[in-house]
Amino acid sequence: MFTIRKAVQKDSGAIRSLIWKVHINPTGLNWRYFLVAVDEQDRVIATGQIKPHRDGTRELASIATQADYRGQGLASAIINRLLAENPPPLYLKCAEHMGPFYLRFYFRILEPAEMPAEYARDVRMLDRLRRTVAPNIGHLLVMKLD
Repeated sequence: MFTIRKAVQKDSGAIRSLIWKVHINPTGLNWRYFLVAVDEQDRVIATGQIKPHRDGTRELASIATQADYRGQGLASAIINRLLAENPPPLYLKCAEHMGPFYLRFYFRILEPAEMPAEYARDVRMLDRLRRTVAPNIGHLLVMKLD
């Protein structure tokens, strides 16, 4: 059993801890933009946010679920609520293997020429890292919900 609610300040540490634990981008973790799923003891077990960017774009980000709670629909429930509360366009960045998951929510994969500058820069930077020092890093997808 879980409840989805808007994050409150006391959730900030748990949000950061979960994001680090699942090895996703730890920047821009302002608790005010988050929804959290909590268990019966009000412990954060999953997260998600709509992160605003300087250029005016908004990103579905920080989708994470505690390992013991995966496969129970928490990420999908958080995404559905975030999408219901935040009209398109929305962007997201994800590892290539996660692309099919986000296609279910009607996000589409963008070609480099379609990407906002900040997102295209992130893709180029990761590609450089992969070629020079970290060949095992996967490809970064940029997706958009129109």
